[in-house]
Amino acid sequence: MKKDYHINIFYSEEDQGYIADIPDLEFCSAFGETPIKALEEALKAKEAWLSTALDQKKPIPEPKYGSIFYRLSS
Repeated sequence: MKKDYHINIFYSEEDQGYIADIPDLEFCSAFGETPIKALEEALKAKEAWLSTALDQKKPIPEPKYGSIFYRLSS
């Protein structure tokens, strides 16, 4: 079953770029020079995170973060 996870994207002054963070997946985040690049990198990080968890037989968390619009329309 495919799981959709909420992704936060914000600008970091310290890093001079965008950070994309997936709060449901501990320590899963990525950097990009643009919001789109950060998102692309976060999607790669998500796949790596999930693949590693499956390989190590670790639990895959259920998505719990997301916008209220998404929850109402699902």
